[in-house]
Amino acid sequence: MDPKRELTSVDLAALVTELNRYEGAKVDKAYLYGDDLLRLKMRDFDRGRLELLLEVGEIKRAHLAAQEHVPDAPGRPPNFAMMLRNRLNGADFAGVEQYEFDRILTFTFERGDENTKIVVELFGQGNIAVLDETGEVVRSLETVRLKSRTVAPGSQYEYPASRLDPLTVSRDALGRNMEQSDTDVVRTLATQLNLGGLYAEELCTRAGVEKTLDIADATADDYDAVYDAIVDLRQQVRSGEFDPRLYLDEDGEVVDVTPFPLREHQNAGLDEEAYDTFNDALDEYFFRLDLTADEQEATSDRPDFEEQIAKQQRIIDQQEGAIEGFEQQAQDERERAELLYANYDLVDDVLSTVRGAREEGVPWDDIGETLAEGAEQGIPEAEAVTNVDGANGTVTVDLDDATVTLEVSMGVEKNADRLYTEAKRIEEKKEGALAAIEDTREELAAVKKRRDEWEADDDEDDEDDEDEEPEETDWLALDSVPVKSTEHWFERFRWFHTSSGYLVVGGRNADQNEELVKKYMSKHDRFFHTQAHGGPVTLLKATGPSEPAQAVDFSEETLREAAQFAVSYSSIWKEGRFADDAYMVEPSQVSKTPESGEYIEKGSFVIRGDREYFEDVAAKVAVGIQCEDETRVIGGPPSAIEARAETTLTLTPGQYAQNDAAKLCYRRLRERFADKSFVRKIASPDQIQEFLPPGGSDIVDE
Repeated sequence: MDPKRELTSVDLAALVTELNRYEGAKVDKAYLYGDDLLRLKMRDFDRGRLELLLEVGEIKRAHLAAQEHVPDAPGRPPNFAMMLRNRLNGADFAGVEQYEFDRILTFTFERGDENTKIVVELFGQGNIAVLDETGEVVRSLETVRLKSRTVAPGSQYEYPASRLDPLTVSRDALGRNMEQSDTDVVRTLATQLNLGGLYAEELCTRAGVEKTLDIADATADDYDAVYDAIVDLRQQVRSGEFDPRLYLDEDGEVVDVTPFPLREHQNAGLDEEAYDTFNDALDEYFFRLDLTADEQEATSDRPDFEEQIAKQQRIIDQQEGAIEGFEQQAQDERERAELLYANYDLVDDVLSTVRGAREEGVPWDDIGETLAEGAEQGIPEAEAVTNVDGANGTVTVDLDDATVTLEVSMGVEKNADRLYTEAKRIEEKKEGALAAIEDTREELAAVKKRRDEWEADDDEDDEDDEDEEPEETDWLALDSVPVKSTEHWFERFRWFHTSSGYLVVGGRNADQNEELVKKYMSKHDRFFHTQAHGGPVTLLKATGPSEPAQAVDFSEETLREAAQFAVSYSSIWKEGRFADDAYMVEPSQVSKTPESGEYIEKGSFVIRGDREYFEDVAAKVAVGIQCEDETRVIGGPPSAIEARAETTLTLTPGQYAQNDAAKLCYRRLRERFADKSFVRKIASPDQIQEFLPPGGSDIVDE
C-alpha cells in the first residue's frame, strides 16, 4: 500500500474543526521554503507557540506541527514571505473554512488596517493565494489561467466549480445521483458523490453493501444503508470528537492517517497508533513520511523517471486545455464584435437612448425600469436589453442568442473595437501558452533522455577504476550537498565575478548608482555604461574596498564580460532588444558636476573625455548554482557564470515576467540535483530573481 501524500476532503473537514479552536492566535512571522511549503509562526495565549505548516507540492498537507518537527528558517526570506509578514504581523487568526467539500482551505486573518485571506489549494498542482478584503489576489505561488478559472495577482480569486457535498446530501439526492451511474456502488460513491476511493470503500463496509454491486441491481434498502453510513460519517466529522489513527504497514512504515478508525484498514491488518488530536496524528505522520522519503532517497540510485514523466505530461494536458480555452474565448469576442455591426441600427438605438437619458439626469434604475416596460410593449430595442449596470456604466443586450455587454459612453464602432482588442489580447495569451507548452515538452523530452541514458548505463559492465585518478565531485548526483555560504558587502548590488576572478558590481537603482560611484569606485577601476538611457552604473573592480589601490591590466575577455553585464541589466532588456553598445572610461572621467546651466538626475553622471566602445554586445545572462567554494545562486554573463557554476541556464529578453522566469529557472535547476532540499535552501525563486534582468525573459537551450 502506497503511503498517503495528500489529505482527503474528509481529513480537511475534520481538520477545520480542530484548527478553529485556535481562533484568536496572533501571527508572528511567515516563512517560505522553496516554492511549496509555507510556515506561519503564531502565538496562542493559552497554548503558547504554534507552528502552522501548509504544503502544496508533491506532498499536500495542512496542520500544526511540534517545534522539533519544524524546519530551520531559510537564510533570506523571499518576497512572498516578506509580503505575508507585512500583511500578517500581529494579525489575529479569525478561523478557517473548507470550501464546500473540495480540498481547499481558506484561512482568515484580521488586523486593524487590513484583513487577509490565505487560500490553500490541496489538489492538482497545488497553490497558495493571498487575498485582500475584496477577494482580489495580492500574490500567489502559481499563476493559473485556465478556461474554467483564473488565479493571478490583481484578479478576483475564483474557486473551482462547485461539487456535490456528500456530508450534506439528502436521501433523495443520494438516490438520484446513484441512479445516474452505470457502474458499481463503490465507484459511484467515489466519483458521483466525491468521496474518493478509500471512504467510498469504508462506507460500503459500514453499510454492509457489496462494493462491486452493480447500480442496476442496487435496491432502496441498499441506498438506505449507504445513507445511514453517510449520516454517521457526517456526525463523526462535525462532532469534533475524533479518535485519530496513524496506520503502518508490515515494515513499520506509515501509510495513512485518519481522524477516526477505519474498518477498511483494520480488515487489511494494518498496525495502528492512537493520538489525542488529529493535528498531532497528522504532524507525526508527515514527519515520519519525510524521514522515510529521505531514507529512500539516500538508498535509491535510480531517480523516479516515471513520476517525472507523468508530472510533465499532466502539465502539458493542463496547458493544452488552457490553449483550447483561449481559442474559444477569442473567437467568441470576435463574433460578438461582428454581431454589433450586423445589428448596427438596433445597438445604436439602445446606446443613444440610454446615453440621452443619462445626459438628462435620469437615474440608472429608472432607465432599467423604463426599458423593462418597453420590452413588455414589444419595443425591439427594449426587448434586446437584458441588464442595465449603473455601477459600470454598461448595458447588456441579446443579439442572435449571444450576450454582449456595451459601454454606454462609447458608440457602436468603439464597442466593437474594444471586443476585437480583447480578442487580440486573448490570442496573445494563447501565444504565451504555446511557448510554455513547448518548454514543458522539452523538459519531458529531457527527462525521457535521462531515463534512456540511465538504463543504457545500467546495461554496461562496471570497470575497475581503482588505479584511476580521483574524479571530481559530481554535485548533481550527491544525495546531500553541504551548504557553505558567507555574506559579502557586494550582495546588495548586482554582481558577478569574471572568468579571471575580478568582481563586477552594478546598481539596482539611482540610489545604488550614486553609492557605487561615491563610496566604492577606486582610481584603478573601470566604469561601464550603455548608450541606452536607464542602464546601471557598472564597476569593474581592480581591488576590494579594504585593499590598497593597484593598477591592473584587464584582459579583453574580462572587459567584454563587464560590458555584457552593463548591457544585459539595462533598459534594453525590458524593451526586448537583443544587443546594444557599451562604453568604458576611467574613474577620473566620471563626475557629478554638470556643465553650466545644465542639470543631471540622481543616479546619472557626466562623462568627460574619450570613451572606449564595445559594439553590438549581446543581451544575455546565465543563472546557475555554485557548489565550490561556496554554495549559492550566481548570475551574469554566460562565459563567466558557466565557468563557476555546477549547472546553468541561459536567458535572453523574452515573454516571461521576471517572477515567472525565476520560478521556471528554479524548477529546472531543482530537477538537475538529486538533493532537491539543497536547491530549495540556497536557490529559491526569489533568490534567483535577484540575478534576472528587469523585464521579460526566455530560457534558451545552447
